[in-house]
Amino acid sequence: MVTTRRESAGASDASLEGARVLIVEGRYYEALADELLAGARKALEAAGVEVEVITVPGALEIPIAIEIALEASEITGIAVDAAVGLGVVIRGETFHFDIVAGESARGIMEIGMAHALPVGNGILTVDTEAQAWERARVSEGNKGGGAAEAALNLLRLKRRLEA
Repeated sequence: MVTTRRESAGASDASLEGARVLIVEGRYYEALADELLAGARKALEAAGVEVEVITVPGALEIPIAIEIALEASEITGIAVDAAVGLGVVIRGETFHFDIVAGESARGIMEIGMAHALPVGNGILTVDTEAQAWERARVSEGNKGGGAAEAALNLLRLKRRLEA
């Protein structure tokens, strides 16, 4: 009989010592961006990692900024160990919502896969501003904190498997 042990990605005790996490935040909805950032910072600071924040205009620029930061880290030698994308896309009356929501998510996923980079996607894609607030508030959905935790869990997994 063969037995297997299931373990979640974040269940290991792999150290986050010395880790540097990049947050790229889209500021199109500034008050919501502030709330998402507060949640992400809280989670990352609790983990004891170094945090760098880059601001871009909106969600569509987030994957591009992460890629630029990764290329710059190769030049400077200052590692980016994980990234978190934060932003809000609220459905409007045009097809633009679908493009921004889908392409920003695809871009983040492609970066994670291409670089084996732990990435947390905290880009909210909602129908209304009220839905965005329910998800963004640290006291409610805390999706900023959730995206940061996802990136940290993947970083722990990566470090455990690379050890």
